[in-house]
Amino acid sequence: MQLDNDEIRRYSRHLILPEVGLIGQKKIKATRVLCIGAGGLGSPIAMYLAAAGVGKLGLVDFDTVDFSNLQRQIIHGTPDVGRPKGESARDTIKRINPNVEVVVHNTRISSENALDLIAQYDIVVDGTDNFPTRYLTNDACVLLKKPNVYGSIFRFDGQASVFAPHLGGPCYRCLYPEPPPPGMVPSCAEGGVLGVLPGIVGCMQTTEILKLAIGIGTSLVGRLLTFDALAMKFRELKLRRDPQCPICGDHPTITKLIDYEMFCGITPEPATPAQNPDEVTVQDMKKALTDPKLGIKVIDVREPDEHQIAHINGVPLFPLSVLQSRFTELDPNQQIYIHCKSGVRSMKALKFLREQGFKYLKSVKGGINAWSDEIDHDVPKY
Repeated sequence: MQLDNDEIRRYSRHLILPEVGLIGQKKIKATRVLCIGAGGLGSPIAMYLAAAGVGKLGLVDFDTVDFSNLQRQIIHGTPDVGRPKGESARDTIKRINPNVEVVVHNTRISSENALDLIAQYDIVVDGTDNFPTRYLTNDACVLLKKPNVYGSIFRFDGQASVFAPHLGGPCYRCLYPEPPPPGMVPSCAEGGVLGVLPGIVGCMQTTEILKLAIGIGTSLVGRLLTFDALAMKFRELKLRRDPQCPICGDHPTITKLIDYEMFCGITPEPATPAQNPDEVTVQDMKKALTDPKLGIKVIDVREPDEHQIAHINGVPLFPLSVLQSRFTELDPNQQIYIHCKSGVRSMKALKFLREQGFKYLKSVKGGINAWSDEIDHDVPKY
């Protein structure tokens, strides 16, 4: 592995660091990194790895660029909206450093392809935002003895670690033995995320990758670093390998990849989904709003700040966060349609109200986003 004159000029600020030097930069160039996800975390990770001169960078992402991504996914720009994220990210990386070999895996990582994908790389970095993929990535890395550089973000908080049982540390399952119940933890689309947060956490992950590649410093193996952006505080937690861990413990019971959707309690969508008896469409909601004779009350269970962004005239706000103290304002014998942003929180509200004795409840499928798509395009999507 050699550096030409252009590369020596490009990486000169690395080369004059005694801890890196020419040997360290050659190690970076020889390293193959697989980045799972080209979104919020994947953006700074891929861009800084490219700038640092990593030799081969694999990008796993099957999604396309959406306007709502641009607030934090800085590897993509406005002209990239609608393009596959892998292709958009590849073009940005090539503009940063044409010496990097970029391999786009425009596919969903799964139990069928994970081992083959990960086996081609030295280090795996987790830039995902869902539990099935996190457990899948963890288990595949443990089985293949690859370092798993982990990061996660939500609202104003982030965390990072390096899971590598073969290096003496724990794995992701040691920290989180069981996934939370489906719908318990809101996604960034439901809860939001400060745009700069993935940049901070992604840079932490990239730092760990470069340290592992060069073989310097003290890694986050055995440590979880948490970050609170509002307080601008970091906190470190010690992690230990669980001897009873089913994948990296003393007597592992998981020796091959499993069905991670099922493990996380997520049922697959049927080819032709049946109508949920607890749901109505936005067309049904429109009829309820335009025909008072139907006697149907429509309520919005989003939060006040979301209501300011987009709302439907005439629909009162009963935020899910305070519904427990306000449900007595509603008539338990009246037909009520409940809507939120996409239909997740409205189902939670329906379940709560039903437990309080409400008899005639329906959740509006797709929420206000579906209303914007199918009824009134002037209502903004967010």
